[in-house]
Amino acid sequence: MTSTLAANVQGANRLKFTPDGKLVLVTPGSALVILDTATRKEVKRLPTVHGSGGIQMQPDGARAYVACGRDNYVAVIDLKTLEMVGKIEVASPDGLAWAVR
Repeated sequence: MTSTLAANVQGANRLKFTPDGKLVLVTPGSALVILDTATRKEVKRLPTVHGSGGIQMQPDGARAYVACGRDNYVAVIDLKTLEMVGKIEVASPDGLAWAVR
């Protein structure tokens, strides 16, 4: 089955579904937009997260990481509160991957 989400964002670059499939995170460049997949409505817009790069999720679904390349950090997003809870300073991040030792 294919569905469409009206993200209502200009210049959307990347998106990623949470591991449980309930939310989708979209990086249009000017903010991080979080949509509810069941209602297909925006539930949160974080204008301080200037994402335009990769999005990665912790396997347990607790946090998301969003590359904010032009601001030189990766934003740490708590997926329960839908708030930015930290920053990892790094030069020009873009694509992200999860690695396990």
